[in-house]
Amino acid sequence: MKTNTALNSERPAATIRFGKGYAARLSRCVITAALACSFALPALAQGRVAVVRDAEIETLLKEYAQPVLKAAGLKSSRVQIVLVNDPSFNAFVDGQRIFVNTGALAAASVPNEIIGVIAHEAGHLAGGHQQRLREQIAAARTMAIVGSLLGAGAIAAGSISGNSGGAQAGGALITAAPGLAQRSLLSYRRSEEMNADQAAGRYLNATGQSMRGMLTTFERFSQSLSLSGVQVDQYQISHPLPRDRIALLEELARKSKYFDAKDPAGLVARHNLMRAKIAAYSGGAQAVARLFAKDRGSLPARYGDAIATDLAGNSTAALKKLDGLIKEQPKNPYFHEFRGEVLIKLRRNDEAVKALSTATKLDRSGSALIRARLGFALVASGKAGNVKRAIEELRASIQSEPDNFTAYRNLSQAYGQSGDVGNAELVLAEGNFRAGNTRDAKVFAARALQKLAKGSPGAVRANDILTIGK
Repeated sequence: MKTNTALNSERPAATIRFGKGYAARLSRCVITAALACSFALPALAQGRVAVVRDAEIETLLKEYAQPVLKAAGLKSSRVQIVLVNDPSFNAFVDGQRIFVNTGALAAASVPNEIIGVIAHEAGHLAGGHQQRLREQIAAARTMAIVGSLLGAGAIAAGSISGNSGGAQAGGALITAAPGLAQRSLLSYRRSEEMNADQAAGRYLNATGQSMRGMLTTFERFSQSLSLSGVQVDQYQISHPLPRDRIALLEELARKSKYFDAKDPAGLVARHNLMRAKIAAYSGGAQAVARLFAKDRGSLPARYGDAIATDLAGNSTAALKKLDGLIKEQPKNPYFHEFRGEVLIKLRRNDEAVKALSTATKLDRSGSALIRARLGFALVASGKAGNVKRAIEELRASIQSEPDNFTAYRNLSQAYGQSGDVGNAELVLAEGNFRAGNTRDAKVFAARALQKLAKGSPGAVRANDILTIGK
């Protein structure tokens, strides 16, 4: 599991900047509320989102989401599930992406809880709530500005007539206008949340899944509010109060014939492996031990322990633990994938290539991340005989996931090892261009253009990058 640093396949979803004045402050409040689609304010509302990438977790979440998205009338190929490195229990939507915090995944004891969260967010996407929210924000901004102008007019009139009461009333109008607009928007958001809850219930029923997980989620959130001692003003929040949502959901859930439906045992097992991985990355061996305190000898517990052992710096011991896991589940692609990562750390690159090759063959999802790591291992081996295959694997990875900057960087290195400097420069130009680094993209494109054959496809692309923005 890798944290998004500098350039990666998922750049920060948004960096929100605001100006001064009532409308700006109102916008900040509303956008913050809009992005927090379920349980707590996400990191996105505060600035940049720390995105993490992991083939195992992403594949599992896609499987959770696919039937729900189909029931919602959404194409799964167009909706991206993004992992956010945040310990809070939260999920939210932005564009065609559903963001899920690692904290939510770690806290959810069964898949159904996360599936319920995804169903809720799918309700927002299918309902077109984001577009309508933009319209509501625009209307609220106008309300705030008009209210301010009326207030200013009242102050001016009071000054002209010498009526101090008029001036005081004008000041009250200016103060009240943003608040009224904000409350109007928050009321709209609360209705959206209720609609998304009901939509989620329909999707879960359509796919034969229980709403019990959603109930558990809202009960957890309600309890956290109670324990925090926070006094909540229902008119100052963008979501229905948890107790109200719980009452509605419980009524809907118990009417469903699938209320007592259970997650398949195999899915629960994979869910626990995911939780073990997150625990290892977020809190090390102690976090894994706490999570599986009742069954420290289970496969997930030992998986988390192996990962934590490697992260603690003892890769040799971690490798032995992984080998034991592979004996139990020889066809688990992610055990082989992590084994490859450990071997790369140990600079046993030939063995890493074999492990990652096995992971690629076993991975039915065709993860571009695993292929990219295989390509890296081939490049890291330094063997001339591996260069051609490295280029093939990295190109295939980029074709499947064209925004992974690390894969571009490794592909450039592979081209460099093969002596093809022109394409090495072009690949870096393309990678920087897709990462939004236009200046660096043009520098590499200019270098590539000097080395590539005139009129070749590569030269044409380099010239395109150079002329963009002119």
